[in-house]
Parts: sequence; C-alpha cells; structure tokens
Amino acid sequence: MDARTAPGVRLLPNAITILALCSGLSAIQFTLNKEYSAAVLAIGVAAVLDGLDGRLARMLDATSKIGAELDSLCDGISFGVVPAIVLFIWGWDGERTGWLVALVYAVCMVLRLARFNTLLDDTEQPSFTKEFFVGVPAPAGAILALLPMVVSLGLESEGWWSSKPVLLVWTLLVAMLLISRIPTLSLKKLRIPAKAIAPVLLIIGIAGAALLTYPFLMLAVVVVFYLGHIPYAVYRYYWLSRHPEAWDVEPAERRAIRRRSTRRLGIRPPLRRRVAGAAIRLRRIPRRNGTPGPGPVARTSWRRLGLRRNRRD
Repeated sequence: MDARTAPGVRLLPNAITILALCSGLSAIQFTLNKEYSAAVLAIGVAAVLDGLDGRLARMLDATSKIGAELDSLCDGISFGVVPAIVLFIWGWDGERTGWLVALVYAVCMVLRLARFNTLLDDTEQPSFTKEFFVGVPAPAGAILALLPMVVSLGLESEGWWSSKPVLLVWTLLVAMLLISRIPTLSLKKLRIPAKAIAPVLLIIGIAGAALLTYPFLMLAVVVVFYLGHIPYAVYRYYWLSRHPEAWDVEPAERRAIRRRSTRRLGIRPPLRRRVAGAAIRLRRIPRRNGTPGPGPVARTSWRRLGLRRNRRD
C-alpha cells in the first residue's frame, strides 16, 4: 500500500490544523497572564502551521471537504477571534470602544473566510486569478492587526503607535483590507527563476538569523514589506487581466510580453550613458536686423560635438 494513502498519513493535515487551533487559542491564555510576547509567537506559530496543512494535503492527495471546512473554522478562531481578544486586553484594557472595534475585526475576518470558501467553487474565473488572493488572507490579516503590539514589544516601549486612536484606526483599516477586493499575491503559485534561487536562499538565511536575534523587529519589517507589495500586486493583476496571452506562460515569456507591450506604447528605455550632444543649449535665431527670433530653437555647437564644419557654411 502506498504510504500516501495510509489512513494515518491522510489524517496528518487535519492534525496540523488542530495544532494550529490549539496554538492560536493558547495566545488568549498568554494574554490573560500578561505574557504578550508569547501570545504573538503563538499566533505566528498558528500562521505557519496553517500554511503547512494545505500544502501537505495536496502533496499527500488528502484534500477533502471536511478538511476545508475544518481549516476555515480554525482560521476564523485563530486569526479572527483570538487577535481581537488579544488587542482588546492589551490595547484597550476592557473599554467599550475597544470591544466594538474587536467585534468589527472578528466579523470582517469571518466574512473574508466565507467569501474565500465560495470562490473555491467558482470555476469561471480566469486561470491567472489563482495567483492572487481577493483581499488580505487570514493569517496575514492577523499579523497586520498585531503590528502596533509587535512594534511595542520590539522597541520595548510604547509610543504613538500604541495609542488608542491609532490602534482604533489601524484595526479598522486591517478589517477593511480583509473584506476588500484588493488583489494580493499568493505564495502557492509563486515561481522563482533558477538564477534567483541562490540570492533568495541568502535573503532567507539573513532573515532567519535576524528573526532569531530580533524576532519582533524582524516581524515588523516583514509586515511593512508585505504592505509594500500590495501596489505591485494590483498592477500585476490588472496587467494580466489585459494580456490573456500571458496567463499560462513561464515568467521569462511574461517579461518578454511586457517588453513588447512597452515598445508598442512608444516608450523607450532610458539611456544608461550620456551621449555626446545630448545636452543642447537653446538659443534664439537672430533675424536679419539683429533682433532675436520669436522662439527658442535648439542649436548645437559643431565644435562641442567634435565634428568638422562644412566649408560651405
């Protein structure tokens, strides 16, 4: 019997999902004990496990309907309910306004997961849409919501980023990103070119070392970098929607299509070196009576260009 079809192996993705739920719920206990660092790390572990269970299910060919529903329910608790409670205890200390904001965030997370489940059954979407999420995914949304708390833990001090008005606005903004239609890149379909594997591994090694040394500051940098990728994801999504010929090709062919479309628009790439005569001086052509002409005309000195003047001039 194939190892991938063994009953115990096929239950492994669901077991990882349950472990992610336990890790997420443990963050509430850590928060009640004022162990905020452990609470953030517990939610981070839940996010890592959530990324592993789906990939493992596809590798083992163990995907099932119950597994998908279990994953959504656990995500709603670990990345919706738990961060809302953690922020309510840490940021607002039991105030009613904080509870209202926490409720809005949790509701938006549940709505985001419900929409994600409905999009899984939509077979009429173009093939390129599989490379994107609709809105910010649940694990990323939870880490984004905890950014003020992560910065405070990394700097070991509280400032304007942890004030109640900033925390209110930031939490509502993350909630809107969860239910928005803004496309974000999906790591499931990310393909790295062969020549970029070594630099990417080097960057991962440096990031891992920084994460072990300064975990919360490095996590904050990763979150800011994730926010910075959103404009590129929007540009890439709408570019692909206008170029069906690039939907099912390799990244190198996509770059070639992008270069051809740029030339079709008449846009020239900038020159890397200065060309002699590129900087010209505007002078007015004098009239016969010596007065200046009506407008500036570009004239270039033949001596500056290093050319011989025509004898007829």
